[in-house]
Amino acid sequence: MNITPIHSENDYTNALKHIGLLMDSSLGTSNGDELEILSILVDAYEKKVFPIENPDPIEALKFRMEQSGFSNTDIAHILHSTRGRVSEILNKKRALTLNMIRRLSKEMQITAELLIQDYS
Repeated sequence: MNITPIHSENDYTNALKHIGLLMDSSLGTSNGDELEILSILVDAYEKKVFPIENPDPIEALKFRMEQSGFSNTDIAHILHSTRGRVSEILNKKRALTLNMIRRLSKEMQITAELLIQDYS
């Protein structure tokens, strides 16, 4: 096992190829340990080089609504509000309040961390 840090695209490509060879390795074996270590290094490199930004909170809400088949009326019930207020929120004319974020997070399974972000 000769594992080195991943500093370049070439290192990254080689690590991915080697992971491919080790994919069927059993846990607790030297190959399994090597696979685990390489996976951690690749994950760290990807987070550094290919960061994924969180989506806009309102776009995430709209996406979840579409996925779940929720209407503005359904969201109004969750928020204990009106369809008009929900429309203002979805059109970014009104900001989400902390209570709204809590309710949406619980009922729609969207992390509060995502919903609390600033948006334009």
